[in-house]
Amino acid sequence: MSIEKLHVALADHAYDIVIGSGLLSKAQEWVPEKIRRGRIFILTDENAGRHYAASLQAAFPQASILTLPHGEQNKSYQGLERVLDWLLDGRADRRSLLIALGGGVIGDLGGLAAALVLRGIPYVQIPTTLLAQVDSSVGGKTAIDTRQGKNLVGAFYQPVAVIADLDTLTTLPDRERRAGYAEIVKYAFIRDRQFFSWLQENGDKVLKCDPAALTQAVKTSCAHKAEIVAADEKEQNDLRALLNFGHTFGHALEKLLDYDGRLLHGEAVAIGMMLAFDLSVRLGLCPESDRHLALNHLRRMGLKTSIDQVPALADCVTDNILQAMLNDKKAEGGVSAFIVCCGIGQARVYKDISAEVVRTVIQSGRKAAA
Repeated sequence: MSIEKLHVALADHAYDIVIGSGLLSKAQEWVPEKIRRGRIFILTDENAGRHYAASLQAAFPQASILTLPHGEQNKSYQGLERVLDWLLDGRADRRSLLIALGGGVIGDLGGLAAALVLRGIPYVQIPTTLLAQVDSSVGGKTAIDTRQGKNLVGAFYQPVAVIADLDTLTTLPDRERRAGYAEIVKYAFIRDRQFFSWLQENGDKVLKCDPAALTQAVKTSCAHKAEIVAADEKEQNDLRALLNFGHTFGHALEKLLDYDGRLLHGEAVAIGMMLAFDLSVRLGLCPESDRHLALNHLRRMGLKTSIDQVPALADCVTDNILQAMLNDKKAEGGVSAFIVCCGIGQARVYKDISAEVVRTVIQSGRKAAA
């Protein structure tokens, strides 16, 4: 399979996204030579490390490795402290390189640690989940969760490279692959109706890791994100905010379950996107026919589309969900900014929405969408 390269064209921190198969064992080829001369630290978790740490260490034989337990609980003050202590105990200096090998949790945690230690050292993202390859590894958002909400403590800190080895996706559980697919179709919903048509024809192939379909889906998703990040790196003009479609609702659902794995991030985003579609229709911004297209596609891909499909949320009070949304980092003056869909392929930021309308949308989302 050929190797695809995309360039994230930032003025001060430009870097490449490399997409292909068999990249891990030769990862050093994609790291600038002056950076790979110093001490190298590989951060991973039990799942990714079991499958891929040996291959990566073949490329960096002198690297120090820290393997964390698998799970969102690592994105915490305690997890961050552990990583920082490991780096400092290992005598990291500003010529050192941190490599984050794993899913979004490892990427977010490793990126934040790299931003903080010694006021910043280079880091490389090697995402091993579909969700991380098409979303969290690209763009330089790094963060940990707090008791108040998801990703509330973090920094914008760009990697020096993103290496997406598609072979790593073959060991993903089916549920994880479907969760990652939610972030792929998000790009279609917010800015590319043609891509949505392609996904309607090829989504099943993507989930089955058909090489050509998977490459096209990852490349297209990363290209969209790279373009958005280059135009609005730090979310200053509302363009990058469009990437949060479905996330204001989704993050609230994750928070109410304490990020314990009963609801994966991509699953929460899928439900959140359908709630956002419902909101958009109620505001008269989106055709009902497009909401149905989105709903039917997510269902066909095996994703949850309503709150009632998550048993752990069965007894959750609507006002608790609403309050969790108001604690989201994107809230301004106590009112959340919502990303609405004006038809598949078109999204915008919408801020003047009453709490009562949002409450009605949440209540409708407690029943199976129809």
